[in-house]
Amino acid sequence: MKRITPFLLLLTILLSACSAIAGKANPSPASFDINDWDSVVAAAKGQTVNWYLWGGSESINSFVDTFYGKALKDRYGITLHRVPVADTVDAVNQVLSEKQAGKDPGAVDLIWINGANFLSLKQANLLYPDWANKLPNSQLVNWDNPAINRDFGTPVDNLESPWSSAQFQFIYDSARLSPAELPRSYAQLKEWVIEHPGRFTYIAPGPGAFQGTRFVKGALFEISGGADQWSTFDQATWDQWSPELWKYLNELKPYLWRNGETYPKDENELHSLFANQEVDFSITQAAVGAGALIEQGLVPATSKAFVFDQYMIGDFNYVAIPANAPNKAAALVLANLILDPALQAAQILPENGFGLGYGIDINRVTDPAALAKLQDAAKKLGDAATSPADLAKSLAGDSDAQYQNLVETGWRQNVLVSSK
Repeated sequence: MKRITPFLLLLTILLSACSAIAGKANPSPASFDINDWDSVVAAAKGQTVNWYLWGGSESINSFVDTFYGKALKDRYGITLHRVPVADTVDAVNQVLSEKQAGKDPGAVDLIWINGANFLSLKQANLLYPDWANKLPNSQLVNWDNPAINRDFGTPVDNLESPWSSAQFQFIYDSARLSPAELPRSYAQLKEWVIEHPGRFTYIAPGPGAFQGTRFVKGALFEISGGADQWSTFDQATWDQWSPELWKYLNELKPYLWRNGETYPKDENELHSLFANQEVDFSITQAAVGAGALIEQGLVPATSKAFVFDQYMIGDFNYVAIPANAPNKAAALVLANLILDPALQAAQILPENGFGLGYGIDINRVTDPAALAKLQDAAKKLGDAATSPADLAKSLAGDSDAQYQNLVETGWRQNVLVSSK
């Protein structure tokens, strides 16, 4: 047997210590079966989940740390590491750079994401596949609705799971109108406008005024008989129905505020007209309905939000797991936790600093205790908010992004131009 010198012995000890430290810093990910949730939970215990999300809102940061951080630790023994980024594209670039460097595992476990950022990672094949519908709480998500299964026109394909939402709604003053008098469709709106000349207007569609564009798109959905056909781009469909859309809007125009000769440029201008009683409706996208606007003094205290029976366009934001995530099990547990009815109830309350809409469909919640929490949260929003059940019933997904410019440019050419 060879004799080991003191130097070699010391070197061996140091190398062994370094190896142990490295192993502790980067433990081998525990194995699990995505179809066996108990195995996911077991694998996630003791892990730290690195959640990359926009850090520009201190109230959202506090909500994440307080509600998710505590629940993860108390229920599952998981540590939440919130990684704030200035823009979601920073997290996307992190994953892209790791791919180029061949780094697997990487640093990112979960990303708050939607729209173009989701599309970028999907096209690069850098997302963990086939997991979103495997979460136990995914049964509470209405995956059949294109508003959820398409992310700004891009099929979700079980690559991301919803967190929260925003949805187009109208606002009325209950001191002026009763619920029975409210229009509940674009067809009924036309009748109402004609019967009440000068009392309605909408935001001019265009860049920076997406609320006006959504109002016009909702009319297009109803006129054409449905929203689903607009989730993918088809020029022939546009050519068929756009003339009917311009016809509808031009039939409204003579009866609008100032005879449709001018339109509010943004949401604040419409709120002002509404507050000054020049028009009878304004709009919002918030889960709290008119509540926040009342608190800010922008609309009367008797204001309330409402929706049509259909075609109220909404969009969702999601969480996604990179394919090279180091702690996938913990990321899955967090994504499932996000859909927990109790936490979904907490997120809609402005007092908790988040104030966005549900990612789940509360009409799918059957557990009495969970449903009670959701209903209690809705009650706390007060009469100024649209009921979550009505929001879910009326929800429609936005159209394919290629229709955006066609709607805005077409409106200026076929509706606005005749006002000049």
